[in-house]
Amino acid sequence: MRNWAYMLGSVFGSVFRRHGRYKQAMELHEQALAGYEKALGVDHPATLSTVYNMAWIFGRQRQYEKALEWYERALAGREKALGIDHPDTLRTVYNMAWIFGSQRQYEKALEWYERAFAGFEKALGIDHPDTLRTVHNIVLIFDSQGQYEKALEWYERALAGKEKALGVDHPDTLSTVYNMAWIFGRQGQYEKALEWYERALAGREKALGIDHPDTLRTVNNMAWIFGSQGQYEKALEWYERAIAGKEKALGIDHPDTLRTVHNMVLIFDSQGQYEKVLEWYERAFAGFEKALGIDHPGTLRTVNNMVLIFGSQGQYEKALEWYQQALAGREKALGVNHPDTQNTLRGLVKLHESAGQTEQAQSLQARLKSPRN
Repeated sequence: MRNWAYMLGSVFGSVFRRHGRYKQAMELHEQALAGYEKALGVDHPATLSTVYNMAWIFGRQRQYEKALEWYERALAGREKALGIDHPDTLRTVYNMAWIFGSQRQYEKALEWYERAFAGFEKALGIDHPDTLRTVHNIVLIFDSQGQYEKALEWYERALAGKEKALGVDHPDTLSTVYNMAWIFGRQGQYEKALEWYERALAGREKALGIDHPDTLRTVNNMAWIFGSQGQYEKALEWYERAIAGKEKALGIDHPDTLRTVHNMVLIFDSQGQYEKVLEWYERAFAGFEKALGIDHPGTLRTVNNMVLIFGSQGQYEKALEWYQQALAGREKALGVNHPDTQNTLRGLVKLHESAGQTEQAQSLQARLKSPRN
C-alpha cells in the first residue's frame, strides 16, 4: 500500500514538473524518493527515475551544479541497474550534456552529446526522435561556436534520418532544410542559401499553407538573402509578401510583423531613401508602442534609429524631440544610471552640440556619470 502512495507522489510530482510548478514537484519527489529508497533500495529503477526528475528540476531552476550532482547519481545507478546503452541511461547522459551547454562548457557538452548520440544510434537507430534530438543539439553547439561546416555536417545526418523516418515534406524535415539554408546564409553562400530556402518554402507551402508563420519566416529570410546580395528591389518584393502574410496571420502589431517592417527599413536605408525609411520607422514605432509599450527596448531602439536618420539629415529639432522621448523611456524602464540610458544621454549631448546649443549640452553633461577608472 505504501508503494502505491510513493508512486502517486511521484506521478503528481511529474505533473507539477511538466506545468512548471517546481517547488510543489520537488516536495513530492523528495517524499517519493525517501519512500522508494526505504522500500525498494537506492538502485531500483523507480528510485533512480525520481533522482533523475529531481535533477531535471534543478536544471530548469538553473541550479546547474546541483543538477549535475543528481544526474551523476542517476547515471551511476542506471549504468549499474540497466546498462550503459539503456535508453534511460542515455537520456541521463543527454541531459548532463544539456547542463554543460547551459553552463557554456561547450567542449564538455559536445563530448557528452556525442556519447549520447553513439548510444542512441546503437540502441534506437539513426531515425529515432531521441537520436535526432541529440543531433539537433550538437548542431546548436557548433553553430554557437561559429563552426558552420561542422554544423552542416550534423544537419545533413539529421536530414537523412528525418527524410527516412518522417518523409521529405514533414514539418520537422523542413525545419532542418530551413536551418541548413540559414547556415549557408551566415557563411555568405547566398546562392546555396536560396536553393535550400526555396526547397523549405515549397515544402512548407504544401504542408502548412502559404500563411503559416513558418512559411512566412522562410519568405522573410529569402528577402534577407536578396538584400545581402544587393538585389534591393527583389528584397523589397519578398519583404512585402512576408508583411502581407504576417499581417493577415499574426496581426499588424505582432513582433514578427514588426521585425519584417524593420528589415524593409534597412533596405530603404541602403538605397538612401530616407523619406521611406522614416515612414516605415514611424509605422514600426507605432506598432512596437502598441504591442510592447513605450518603454520596451524594441520600441526605444526604433526611436533611436529614427533619431539617427533625422540627425544625418540635419533635422536637429526633430531629432531632439525623438531623442528626448527615447531618454524619458529609458530612464523610466532602466533607470538613469543604466548604460543604455547613459548612451542615450551622451547622444543627446552631442546632438545639442551639433545644433550649436551649448548651454543645453552642458546642462545634460552634468547628468552623465563620470567614467570609471
